[in-house]
Amino acid sequence: MRNYAMELGVFHHLVSTASAESNSNFKANNIKFSSSSFPSKFYYVGLQSSRIVSASASSVSGSSADYSGQLLDGQTKQKVKTIAGIDQDELVDPSVLADPDSCFFEFKGVQIHHKVYEPESKEAAESLQSQNLSHPVKKIGLPMILLHGFGASVFSWNRVMKALAEVTGSKVLAFDRPAFGLTSRLNFWEQLASGNGDAKPLNPYSMAFSVLATLYFIDFLGAEKAILVGHSAGSLVAVNSYFEAPERVAALILVAPAVLAPRAVQKVVKGNQMGEDNKINEENSNSNSQGNPFIQFCNMLSKFAKLVLQAITRVVKGMTDMLNSLYKKFLSAILRSAFAVMLVRMIIDKFGLAAVKNSWHDSNKVTEHILHGYTKPLRTKNWDKALVEYTAAMLTDTEPESKPRLSNRLHEISCPVLIVTGDNDRLVPSWNSERLSRAIPGSCFEVIKHCGHLPHEEKVDEFVSVVQKFLQRAFGNGDSHKEQYCAS
Repeated sequence: MRNYAMELGVFHHLVSTASAESNSNFKANNIKFSSSSFPSKFYYVGLQSSRIVSASASSVSGSSADYSGQLLDGQTKQKVKTIAGIDQDELVDPSVLADPDSCFFEFKGVQIHHKVYEPESKEAAESLQSQNLSHPVKKIGLPMILLHGFGASVFSWNRVMKALAEVTGSKVLAFDRPAFGLTSRLNFWEQLASGNGDAKPLNPYSMAFSVLATLYFIDFLGAEKAILVGHSAGSLVAVNSYFEAPERVAALILVAPAVLAPRAVQKVVKGNQMGEDNKINEENSNSNSQGNPFIQFCNMLSKFAKLVLQAITRVVKGMTDMLNSLYKKFLSAILRSAFAVMLVRMIIDKFGLAAVKNSWHDSNKVTEHILHGYTKPLRTKNWDKALVEYTAAMLTDTEPESKPRLSNRLHEISCPVLIVTGDNDRLVPSWNSERLSRAIPGSCFEVIKHCGHLPHEEKVDEFVSVVQKFLQRAFGNGDSHKEQYCAS
């Protein structure tokens, strides 16, 4: 769960920083209530003016029937609720919303939406080279997989996919992780409750599923290795995929990475120096204790105290694990409740569009086309339930507890690494990215000026140029040693 701290922080920051802008644009006449989507079941009943018919005192008994008919005539149709401007009364299957270049492939029961771009003709490639560099560029020949961030989708990469395919000279693939984009939404909780006795299925909203899907797409592209490019929370998937199969990852490119950087850079101890130091200290201690009964007694007492402390620690750990398990079950039940679904819908409705604008350095450049691309997945069936399932999977995932903390393993990364950030990133501050670059030995760090949280959308040319130069330094000469691929 702690591996997702930065990602949850991004989601919280999206909501908090967007609230001011959203409140300023709030108008009462835009509020629409619906009994089908609002939790308290508000009803708007319009009553037309009653037609008063003159009658004598003797005919008052018949007026009640006339009034009942007027009530029926005065009923109005309930207005349909919208979320971020998207009508929620006509939700469709994700495949209906597919683009002409969209592809779907089933992976472990999930229809994963993805797009693949290949390099264009040789003439187009030569034209691109002449525009960007004055000397011939060697094609890398490695495919690239793009991993979007929280709340984004394949749409986020649309503007750079073709250019990156020309840079690599190979295929570039981007896919929607479950709960986002046009990938199918499964109700994992119901599927788990109605199990048929088989082994527990893999949660499609878990980190483990995203990692396996990423590694699968490397095989899908027919490659032994691939360059993984992760944006924001997608950087978590990229780094976890590296640790799962480092031999399959040629390089990592982390864009505005939502990876919590350690405060202190961990030093790597060479060889068996630490073990040898401990052995020398132990030998010195034994030599000093020989012939001294008091020191021997103190050593025995110290060992006994250690055994007692270890026993107490095991008991406390067992109680902590039990309480942690109960806490996660309770949290999981709360997150998968109708209240959680309602809360997600309210957050997306109130802050969704403002959060997209807040991700840019210059929000005036956020067009209707961009907003449409981010809100399009809100037209898919069960998008709200899937987002709740994704959040629940992040908070209750037990797999990271069996592994070392991610921030303590960053120094183990040995492949070429590029970290790119905008100087005005209001979601993941550039200082965290700079600190992350220090935690990964030999990594390259680039800051794009006048740019927010989305360099690959807001500064397309600068982003592609930074990636191209990094890959040329890393692979252009057939040598990917870290000392050589970072600019001085």
